[in-house]
Amino acid sequence: MSAARQSGRAPALRFDAEQSSKARRGFDATRVWIFDLDNTLYPSTCNLFAEVDHRMGAFISRHLDVPLEHARYLQKRYYHDYGTTLTGLIQLHKIDPHAFLEFVHDIDLAPLSEAPELATALAALPGRRIIFTNGSRRHAERVAEKLGVLHLMEDICDIAACEFVAKPSPDAFKRMTDRHGVAPSDAAMFEDMPHNLEAAHALGMTTVLVHSDYQDHPAQQQMKKWRGLPEHIHHATDDLTAFLATLAPKPNS
Repeated sequence: MSAARQSGRAPALRFDAEQSSKARRGFDATRVWIFDLDNTLYPSTCNLFAEVDHRMGAFISRHLDVPLEHARYLQKRYYHDYGTTLTGLIQLHKIDPHAFLEFVHDIDLAPLSEAPELATALAALPGRRIIFTNGSRRHAERVAEKLGVLHLMEDICDIAACEFVAKPSPDAFKRMTDRHGVAPSDAAMFEDMPHNLEAAHALGMTTVLVHSDYQDHPAQQQMKKWRGLPEHIHHATDDLTAFLATLAPKPNS
């Protein structure tokens, strides 16, 4: 794991190389590179997702006609119990998912900067590149365009494309791989949520945890107790761009 950035709310994870090496798996066979979007493809330190998080609470308060404090409680409760807040809202309240996504992703992208070094690192990866997100396609397009990497992505698999079956459900991963013709043994999955990598690992993907300072899920809190990477995570980094740069094929290789 690369050296920790000195930023924010949660210290980067540090593991002894010998401890984590038993779980490592290389990228020699990787020809499909799959990226989560929020707090993965862009650094969590820009705090962009905090605005999405705030708007989720506002949506729930308005549509369920409850005080904001209770709306925030429901938001996090559904997130923890159902994998995503939206899944809980659909199952328990029959909320229109399109209206929810349109509202919560109507955010200012000013905190997000163009990332030319990330674009260079992505462009050097051999094979296909896909965004796989529990958010909306439009949100992913806006973010990737602002980063300067949208043109490098073959496609975006959003939650609507998975018929609102969300990560971490194994069914969401199956829908994504079927939709895009992905052989899991040829794929690598990059995620900031450790439990979202369990299904990817079970399918046979190489898994990479991207450290996030934005930690509001119990699975992220459990990372503080880790003494090494769990079996379902092959690699971890707190600098996606630097990590990807090490994976570019070497000349004459």
